[in-house]
Amino acid sequence: MKKNTITNLVLAGLMLALGMVLPFLTAQIPQMGNMFLPMHFPVLLCGLICGWKYGGIVGFILPIFRSMVFGMPPMFPVAIAMAFELMTYGVVIGLVYGYLPKKIGWTYVALIVAMIAGRLVWGSVQVVLLGLSAKGAFSLQMFLSGALLNAIPGIILQLLCIPVIMTLVQKRRRIYP
Repeated sequence: MKKNTITNLVLAGLMLALGMVLPFLTAQIPQMGNMFLPMHFPVLLCGLICGWKYGGIVGFILPIFRSMVFGMPPMFPVAIAMAFELMTYGVVIGLVYGYLPKKIGWTYVALIVAMIAGRLVWGSVQVVLLGLSAKGAFSLQMFLSGALLNAIPGIILQLLCIPVIMTLVQKRRRIYP
């Protein structure tokens, strides 16, 4: 195996572990988890640091694995919809970032494109899952509430923290290639 492959596997495992434990910071108040999106951070970082394949795999596995181990998020429809959403975040941010210059402004572009794509996928999966269940249809109001309004604090935190973390990662890579 190449050094990069081993490094990416270790980092992806670390991001998966972070995604498993970060939600405990908001576990006492589930609404806080919906607001601060603790599982999104490691998936987005995994896509940026390790690439789209690792970001997509970690993103898909994380909510399902966390649901099986801890019972949260509930498997249907939340963890299943989140699996597709987080997979999309990891894949899109990794692909977009891979083609852009490695400067902080372009990190924002990759992050915003991934956020939009992930939320659209989440909404689409919710339409299918809730349309197939007895819970009823997924409305535009439910989409706007779940994808945007409730998530504003998490979106702001992601926009503030992730580009800064990536700047630090890039500086470290220049010092220790």
